[in-house]
Amino acid sequence: MANLTISNRSAADTAADALVVAVVAADPTGGGTAALAPGHDLPRKALSHLTSVIADLELAGKIGEVTTLAAVPDVAARLVVLAGVGELATDPSGLENVRKGIGAAIRSLSKKKKVAVVVPGTSVELVSAVADGAALGAYAVSKAGTTSTDAVETVTLVGPADSASRKAVKRAAAIGEAVAYTRDLVNLPPNLLYPETFVESLTARVKGTKVKLKSYDMKALRAGGFGGTVGVGQGSANEPRIAVLSYAPSRPKASIAFVGKGITFDSGGLCIKPANGMLTMKCDMAGAAAVAGAVLAIAELGLPIAVTGYLGLAENMPSATAQRPSDVVTMRGGKTVEVLNTDAEGRMVLGDCIALASESSPDAIVDVATLTGAQVVALANTAAVMGNDDAFRTRVLEAASTVGEAMWPMPLPKELRPTLESINADIAHKGGAEGGMLTAGIFLSEFVGEGIPWSHLDIAGPAFNDKAPTGYWPKGGTGFGVRTLVGLAESYA
Repeated sequence: MANLTISNRSAADTAADALVVAVVAADPTGGGTAALAPGHDLPRKALSHLTSVIADLELAGKIGEVTTLAAVPDVAARLVVLAGVGELATDPSGLENVRKGIGAAIRSLSKKKKVAVVVPGTSVELVSAVADGAALGAYAVSKAGTTSTDAVETVTLVGPADSASRKAVKRAAAIGEAVAYTRDLVNLPPNLLYPETFVESLTARVKGTKVKLKSYDMKALRAGGFGGTVGVGQGSANEPRIAVLSYAPSRPKASIAFVGKGITFDSGGLCIKPANGMLTMKCDMAGAAAVAGAVLAIAELGLPIAVTGYLGLAENMPSATAQRPSDVVTMRGGKTVEVLNTDAEGRMVLGDCIALASESSPDAIVDVATLTGAQVVALANTAAVMGNDDAFRTRVLEAASTVGEAMWPMPLPKELRPTLESINADIAHKGGAEGGMLTAGIFLSEFVGEGIPWSHLDIAGPAFNDKAPTGYWPKGGTGFGVRTLVGLAESYA
């Protein structure tokens, strides 16, 4: 994770391997002649040179357009990188464009160690957006079992260095570190990350922080009535776990529970997936990773909000001991569930964890999961948000919009509840082919304690990028969800 600072020193005099300067589009469509964003304060020769380059190369200032130049006159940095940010604005959409544009530029400089970025303006909102983009872009995927040496080490923002700006940079650094940890977990191969080693990683990570960790092994899961988690994990040589991360400041203003799906590898169980369907299934624990990252970031920021993260960790494998379609299991809290398809396993660990979270009567519960292929079909890289309380669902969506994570509200239609009826159990865990994303949400709602506002985030699409890197997203784990959960906690603070 890059060291992030801010300085009001002149951009031209800042010593760095590269200086990033934002370029804005001439109009909202990205056409016409682009121009350097305000706030650069570059000397006349440098300004003239860069203006000519923009014109000669017909740069449009489109989001993600990155142009690298060497030997710019009167600039101390060895390279100047022009980063397209679209039409500069301070509304949520405009700030997200800045994050993406700066993130893409920083990502392109992964071999450089020291980078400076000019803030395109003086508002704390722009400082925050630039810092976010830099922190998220300064990440490099590590080879398995190693630590990457390709990531940018130091990013210095050139802009207003007042207390509000310094606070924004500190926040971005904490969240960037949490997102990087989340991405690292998601990118680990499943022979290295399984429930036991996931807990070991958390144990090491919480040392020296204000976060406490408790975990349930297989014996404790059986004794505690966590039948959903036991059922999913019983087919694997790697036994399941539930990990509970808690941060409890003095006199908290609210208490929130985060629940994360942590299927460290999903083969589909006895309802085995086709080979191609397993290629990205190491990412099926991205919800749990996001919850872990969010709790750590909230503690690092010292928010006056009590937060507990419940991570349901299991490996879904076929074997002689694996659960079968038509098995009936007893969940935490006593509800019985008929398992119809062993490849719909995430909702089972989530149900156990939601029931456990409800026992503490938090002010709200949010679960995060790579839950359904239906979400990807319907919304692609926009996450779906469902819930039992419209006001709370709106609060989650507003937090997502503020931090720049794309989410969309979805309903939980009552008329679909009968599709979950079972003659053998209190409820079946899966409905028909229609509305699969929604019936999964309806199933989860059955485990929420009475009167507790709850939202379900299906992040199956945006949690893992199996295409080319884009904006501040690398290839692989994206860390999606961390920033929304932190933003939600901040809304209570």
